[in-house]
Amino acid sequence: MEVILYIAAIIAAIGFLILCVSVGMTLFSLKSILNSLAGTLSGIEGQMEGITRETTSLLSKTNSLAEDIQEKSEQLNSVVHAVKGIGDSVNGLNTSVQQITSSISNSVEQNEEKIAQVVQWSNVAIGIADKWKKRKIIDQAHEVVQEDVYPFESEQSEKPRRKWGRKK
Repeated sequence: MEVILYIAAIIAAIGFLILCVSVGMTLFSLKSILNSLAGTLSGIEGQMEGITRETTSLLSKTNSLAEDIQEKSEQLNSVVHAVKGIGDSVNGLNTSVQQITSSISNSVEQNEEKIAQVVQWSNVAIGIADKWKKRKIIDQAHEVVQEDVYPFESEQSEKPRRKWGRKK
């Protein structure tokens, strides 16, 4: 039985040795994995520093752009207010023009009969003026004809009259 105890102790020692060797191999493989992970983490740390610098730069540019936009927005507000004032003025002008147009339209409607009479009288006056001009032109033409008739007759009476026709 003692032999069994020695054999059991040897088997236990061999098992413990296998256990220690497998744990050692696992730790060695884990060491290479951890070294690789440490290298990756250092690379990521370097990249994170670059990303942090870029982010800081972008943040400062964004802040300056935000300030610039704020300033320009304030300047644009004054332009918008001015344009609104112009729009209000144009609306007021349109209202005034519409009121004037409607008052003229109402006046024309109220005085429509008077306007028709004025148009008729003006047509009559134009007709009379045209007839008077025509009559004046006719009278001047008669005077010219009467003045021209006498010299023509005196010239013809002095010249012998010639008969038209064949000579015999």
